[in-house]
Amino acid sequence: MTERATLEELVRLQGERVRGLKQQKASAEQIEEEVSKLLKLKAQLGPDESKQKFVLKTPKGTRDYSPRQMAVREKVFDVIIRCFKRHGAEVIDTPVFELKETLTGKYGEDSKLIYDLKDQGGELLSLRYDLTVPFARYLAMNKLTNIKRYHIAKDFDIAGQFDPMIPDAECLKIMCEILSSLQIGDFLVKVNDRRILDGMFAICGVPDSKFRTICSSVDKLDKVSWDEVKNEMVGEKGLAPKVADRIGDYIQQHGGVSLVEQLLQDPKLSQNKQALEGLRDLKLLFEYLTLFGIDDKISFDLSLARGLDYYTGVIYEAVLLQTPAQAGEEPLGVGSVAAGGRYDGLVGMFDPKGRKVPCVGLSIGVERIFSIVEQRLEALEEKVRTTETQVLVASAQKKLLEERLKLVSELWDAGIKAELIYKKNPKLLNQLQYCEEAGIPLVAIIGEQELKDGVIKLRSVASREEVDVRREDLVEEIKRRTSQSLCIC
Repeated sequence: MTERATLEELVRLQGERVRGLKQQKASAEQIEEEVSKLLKLKAQLGPDESKQKFVLKTPKGTRDYSPRQMAVREKVFDVIIRCFKRHGAEVIDTPVFELKETLTGKYGEDSKLIYDLKDQGGELLSLRYDLTVPFARYLAMNKLTNIKRYHIAKDFDIAGQFDPMIPDAECLKIMCEILSSLQIGDFLVKVNDRRILDGMFAICGVPDSKFRTICSSVDKLDKVSWDEVKNEMVGEKGLAPKVADRIGDYIQQHGGVSLVEQLLQDPKLSQNKQALEGLRDLKLLFEYLTLFGIDDKISFDLSLARGLDYYTGVIYEAVLLQTPAQAGEEPLGVGSVAAGGRYDGLVGMFDPKGRKVPCVGLSIGVERIFSIVEQRLEALEEKVRTTETQVLVASAQKKLLEERLKLVSELWDAGIKAELIYKKNPKLLNQLQYCEEAGIPLVAIIGEQELKDGVIKLRSVASREEVDVRREDLVEEIKRRTSQSLCIC
């Protein structure tokens, strides 16, 4: 007998003893003493884990996706992937976890968000926090110095030694193309440069040791007020109030190329080598963005900091804009949907010889975009197709299952996306109703007369129009009618 079984038997016997004493009307003190013993035995026994109720749920931080949600995701991914491919990108993949030391020290204050796994075969592992650090590790491991890649329809990167700002401008062009194609609303892409930030911190009197932590505070200015940012820098991070005020004078400015030119004439900022390099590159970047026709979507914003430690140059972030409540007001940013920047030193951190591979890239905030698209579809009460079936093979009379099976097989073999109802003798009305519910555009109807005439009756579900099509021409007719591409919604 197991230890638990022994305890369970003792609990049972003690319970019977208590019940017996109560029946015998024993003294209250005696009953209380035996009840106390029973409670101690039950506490020692504890709950039976094998009999505990099993809770059906997904792990924290995860979710299931319904067919409707997956249909939206696939269409969003399709828009993104087609854009990446249009710009000549190859696709790679990396593991969902990395050696812990690969990720450590690359994200600044965000490092606390890295999720560690248990020891696996003597190796300390962590779930990857983004796709950029694994990409840098991939380049270093494979000794690659030049590649244009995309990763799981989320990240796009250009690695290699090229003339300044040309790859950076293309990344911003890609970001604008994707957000425009998804039609999720007006957006603005904020740009800045880490060299400008570092130069600004230096002339304002920020100690070198506080550059990154102050950078993290500045990056919150799009979410909280300047007073709150200042209080964090002074109260929590020990920055002198006068230094914070000098920073505030700069980071509350935003504009276009005119602001870049203005800062190039700034008596203090223009004397800092790092800041000057960053400003000159931004001026060149705006020239290319104008040629790409997207300069009206770009704003030079000195508050943009992007707290990740690995950025070395241009940084950018796309935000959706909220329509102004009153005429004359500026649009408000309501959330980041894409971001990226230049990280020229990251690959060298992994290369045994420290060889640097200049890189610039962008990341699309697909989860936020999915939520926005889903909310829009729900608000408009639009129906989302969850399958791509082009035609349902139906029958008009009974005893035509064999003919339906033959025809649907012919269509499958020809590459047509087809279905049939899994009943021997389904009613035609039920078959047509299924098409309407599932959004299937065509019905290929087999009847006794059609079999004699060598034709198939092809019905448009939307218009209810029917035409007889020769069986040998059916595949081409279906392809012709369903050749139009599906839209995002």
